[in-house]
Amino acid sequence: MAGLRLATWPCHQRLEKRLDVKGRFSNLEAYRSHLAQMWGFCAGLEQALAPGAFGGALEDYESRRKLPLLESDLIALGAAPDSLGSMPLCPGLPACADPAAAFGCAYVLEGATLGGRTLLPLVESRLGLGPLHGAAFLASYGDRVIPMWQTFGAALDAWCSAPARCSSATQAAVATFDALDRWLCGRAA
Repeated sequence: MAGLRLATWPCHQRLEKRLDVKGRFSNLEAYRSHLAQMWGFCAGLEQALAPGAFGGALEDYESRRKLPLLESDLIALGAAPDSLGSMPLCPGLPACADPAAAFGCAYVLEGATLGGRTLLPLVESRLGLGPLHGAAFLASYGDRVIPMWQTFGAALDAWCSAPARCSSATQAAVATFDALDRWLCGRAA
């Protein structure tokens, strides 16, 4: 976990600087657009992260999926349920060729739960939304965010303790951050 944090720190910082949070969370239309982009990112990535992708090392993966939360938010904000499947998907996502790579990709999604905690109060105060209406994705695990992060970290550390696995996880995490940056901010590859 510490190795991934260190290796992805520049990616995280770059994305944070480039992502126009004020604009994305300034009004309902901008927020809906952001959620649609996150849906396109998570839909592609979660497809690659089928439960078997972790080699049995992350048994609670199904409870970690972000797509149902995003779909709930989008529907609460006016999207027709049957329109969700036709939204654009993020291209250029890394392959999850082995469990270590799957952990690297999931590291980015799990980290988003921590970021959601800081963005939720902004959405609540500016847009009047909350975990039960329009901000389920940002609220993610609710008061279980820290224990879920710790459980994920323990599983990642156990699986990726060997240097080759750590390298695979790191490469996948950096590639996932890069794909997210390109998708959300339009940065060239």
